[in-house]
Amino acid sequence: MTQDGGVATHQVTNQPPPYRPTDLLRTDRGLLAGLRHYGGRPGPEALAGLGRLTGDPETEQWAEQANTYPPVLRTHDRYGRRLDEVDFHPAWHSLMRTSVENGLHGAPWVSADPHAHLRRAAGFFLMSQVEAGHGCPISMTYAIWPALQHDAVLAGVFGPGLTSTTYQPGLDDPLAKPGLLAGMGMTEKQGGSDVRANATRAVEQPDGSYRLTGHKWFCSAPMCDLFLVLAQIDGAGLSCLCVPRVLPGGQRNVFVLQRLKDKLGNRSNASAEVEFDDTVGWLVGESGQGLRTILEMVTMTRLDCVIGSAAGQRAAYARARHHAEHRSVHGSLLIDQPVMRAVLADLALETEAATAVWLRLAHAVDSGEQALVRIAVAAAKFWVCKRSPLVVGEALECLGGNGYVEESGMPRLFRESPLNSIWEGSGNVIALDVLRALGRDEAATEALRAELAVSRGTHDAYDRALTELDQQLATGLEPTDARRVSGQLAVVLQASLLLRSAPGPISDAFCATRLGPQPFGVVGSGVPRTAVDAVLALR
Repeated sequence: MTQDGGVATHQVTNQPPPYRPTDLLRTDRGLLAGLRHYGGRPGPEALAGLGRLTGDPETEQWAEQANTYPPVLRTHDRYGRRLDEVDFHPAWHSLMRTSVENGLHGAPWVSADPHAHLRRAAGFFLMSQVEAGHGCPISMTYAIWPALQHDAVLAGVFGPGLTSTTYQPGLDDPLAKPGLLAGMGMTEKQGGSDVRANATRAVEQPDGSYRLTGHKWFCSAPMCDLFLVLAQIDGAGLSCLCVPRVLPGGQRNVFVLQRLKDKLGNRSNASAEVEFDDTVGWLVGESGQGLRTILEMVTMTRLDCVIGSAAGQRAAYARARHHAEHRSVHGSLLIDQPVMRAVLADLALETEAATAVWLRLAHAVDSGEQALVRIAVAAAKFWVCKRSPLVVGEALECLGGNGYVEESGMPRLFRESPLNSIWEGSGNVIALDVLRALGRDEAATEALRAELAVSRGTHDAYDRALTELDQQLATGLEPTDARRVSGQLAVVLQASLLLRSAPGPISDAFCATRLGPQPFGVVGSGVPRTAVDAVLALR
């Protein structure tokens, strides 16, 4: 026996060192370049602390614990009184506190920093690489602000709490809490994405409030302080209402948690079925215009879906590369094996492109390019989120059997990988949204055309792809074209951005493999050897 309790034959060799500690900001070339390109000074320096924190082994342990010990529903106390509360592991609260204190929720909306949304997006990208589940309430709290501006009174009452950088868990009077979190309730079992089929009813009261009766099939983060909820108002139609968990003054609102969903991934985050029974809410926006009102929130959460998917891809690629740089096969490191290099280079191109597109979109929020945001966020959400299972799955395979073991961290990334393609509109819903925008929103379409035109003349393959896209958009598009056009639009946008901001080897290889006559298929099959070496040299 050896001193560590093993036997003499038990020698640990040819295993990579732990991935952490590292610095998730300083080791990401594309992120650093994008922050410098769009953010000016102080650029990346403003996120230096978060870069180190997200690469700390203790932070990774929070993520592991929050998923190993998922939230627990407590419907009643010991005396039989309704509680409708959810208990979380302390690690969840550590993750939430870190994100709130770093202003990754509603803080950018009241910041004087002209690059507040870009820096917030970069912080969300870093924290999402650590743990994706806690990003749900962080994202919804960020996204509620534009919708809440339809009611100056509600914005004035709840705005200070939603933008505060103080994290205080637990249910309490929202006027007394130093910090608030927000959620959203749209989905019902009979309608799913067809929210116009919602059956929840809202009846106006003499004091101007409403009483809601109904059921929500999927309500994420039910321990948030207030929610935007869709309900039918007689004579008006689908409307948006603000529903708090606790009413001003301290009385609990009726918000009955029926059960928590047992999900494939996102297990650290509670998602619940909720029952409303004479539940108090206040109208947000115009009566009967609920879908239009809440879509202002959805656009921002869709942006976070893009960021979150890009983060998962980056985290998976970084782990795969770390493994390949330290694992030997047949006498040489994996990173030196030609086939492995081709795979890693392809994954690097995918993560660079995903990062480039969310950086541009976050900058567009800062610069008030609302027309571009409306259409480009939807197209990017369709494509980047759709790519995640493929990218993360290939990265997992780079570790072989080690990647299939929970301790590697890759299985959790893989379970998360399909989520953002489903959240806030699944693939078909998003693709049809893109098609509608192309057909009805002239300002959005022209903003997109102008954005893509910037890179015309910089690469032959790009010019051909842009011409082909223009020709397709000039013809009548059918619903069956939605997915193809959405994906094509997103890839051309990624190419345009890489041509403007990425080193030549990356943009050239991306255009050659994603825009050619034989579009990107099997990972590692299309990047030329010279391009592989150049891409990997850039990390």
